[in-house]
Amino acid sequence: MALQKRFFDHFLKGEDNGWDRRPPITMQVRHVDRFEERHEHEWPLARTAWTPMYLDAADHGLRPQPAGTASQLVFDGMAGKASFSTAPFEQDTEVTGPLAATLWISSTAADADLFLTVRAFAPDGSEHLIVGAVEPNAPLAQGWLRASHRKLDPQASTPYQPVHLHQEIQLLEPNQVYALEVEIWPMCFVFPKGYRLVLTVGSSDFEHDLPGPYSQIYGKSMRGSSVLLHDHPEDRAAERFAGQTTVHTGGKYASFVLLPVIPPAC
Repeated sequence: MALQKRFFDHFLKGEDNGWDRRPPITMQVRHVDRFEERHEHEWPLARTAWTPMYLDAADHGLRPQPAGTASQLVFDGMAGKASFSTAPFEQDTEVTGPLAATLWISSTAADADLFLTVRAFAPDGSEHLIVGAVEPNAPLAQGWLRASHRKLDPQASTPYQPVHLHQEIQLLEPNQVYALEVEIWPMCFVFPKGYRLVLTVGSSDFEHDLPGPYSQIYGKSMRGSSVLLHDHPEDRAAERFAGQTTVHTGGKYASFVLLPVIPPAC
């Protein structure tokens, strides 16, 4: 509240309170047990080490190098999922900024909805969930794409933020492999040493594994995505989406997620 009042006092009342001399970005860097305020001068951060992590369906891994051998993971096109995990981090690792994924997929159906979720897991296997804007137990970041809306705007897209035109419907040919570029919303989290980053690729909204009972809002249980759901039966008709979705990895299908890793301060 104090920060907001300083902003409004400067721009609406003309007060010389130093606001115009602040760095343009103030961040609250999220740790497992605290936030640390930090000032920055650009977004994404200029020192970002853009780090591709490649999916390997053979062992559900996320690695710095693509697998030499092609493999696949198959899940239900209406309510399935597959997860891919890094090795435990060898040191505290900050991931701050926008993310993106390039996934090679095929489907037995005419269309496919992809729900991408970036998650943090402690050494004991428990998931570290965060307080989101409208959800008390949210994952770190999420992204969504309907395969038939995969056409990109090449002028507006960047490697870390694909932009889709949404001007036409491009249905899928059954079992043909397509490259989908998926935007994942920005995040800021410092993974402690020993934690793992997990990318879950699914066909429905994220739900955590916490036991109930769950609080409700507008008649919807708070299960990780609050009321921001994609479950309207007319929008996700079984005739169009019910099938098997396959994620292809390795070989010529180098599916990967691009992580904005921030190098540690010298």
